[in-house]
Amino acid sequence: MIKYIVKADIKEQLAKDYLKRHENISSTLWKKIKRQDEFFVNGQKVRATQATVKPNDIIEYNLSVTSKVEAIQIPLNIVFEDDYFLIVDKIAGMLTHPLTFENTQTLANGVMYHFAKTNQNVGCHPLYRLDRNTSGLVVFAKMPQLQHQLANNHQKFQRYYYALVHGKLSQKQGQINAPIGRKKDSIILHEVNDGGKHAITNYRVIKEFENYSLIKLWLETGRTHQIRVHMSYLGHPLLGDDLYGGKLDLIARHALHAYKLKFTHPFTHEKICISSPMPDDMAKLIID
Repeated sequence: MIKYIVKADIKEQLAKDYLKRHENISSTLWKKIKRQDEFFVNGQKVRATQATVKPNDIIEYNLSVTSKVEAIQIPLNIVFEDDYFLIVDKIAGMLTHPLTFENTQTLANGVMYHFAKTNQNVGCHPLYRLDRNTSGLVVFAKMPQLQHQLANNHQKFQRYYYALVHGKLSQKQGQINAPIGRKKDSIILHEVNDGGKHAITNYRVIKEFENYSLIKLWLETGRTHQIRVHMSYLGHPLLGDDLYGGKLDLIARHALHAYKLKFTHPFTHEKICISSPMPDDMAKLIID
């Protein structure tokens, strides 16, 4: 059951109008809500198309849940869970979500097993995906409408990364504003090119070593391989990222870790900040 508390500063209006204007419900999602016919205001079932709401009313609705992801018992490091979201600290080397039906040892398979074991009739909908060899925090929405509403809202979900990159950056803090698209004749590689999608990465140097640097990054967009492509574009590819020019002599995977997540909960309005410790393979490279 999805629940909203109507904001205190609005005038009485149709529930449909309130949800579209103030809760970013799309027309497509509204049609699904209507068809489901499980719509409540202050605990009373009402016709969705006719319901009106006023400040502090409680709106609730149900949508049927389906998932094609198989439940497989996989160890998970769950760092946050409520009725709306599950946040997991992913290890490097694991896919976030199956790419084909043959992929069953993914984070999403483990999440579905957790939901089944705890008798939760919910789906598994990642707000974003980390590359297989990127470690760190991944957010799963329990309902598809939450994924639709929040997946591209980088203002609500602020993600921070640590990366180890080759060399020393001439500018110790900056913003990379360069479009990213798929590289011609490649199904995997991406690059900065004029025909790509808008992409912005912010960075700050944290510590410098003889041949590499530890940097902190935060995103304003979420493109495939964004950090890896942007740092390679600057001439400072990630350690271990042989796909984009990095070397494998110090670490066996690209040195990227999603270490912090900050957001205001869209339903409870609680301010949440979750951190993940740097994994050992990166941490050992920054010890003096």
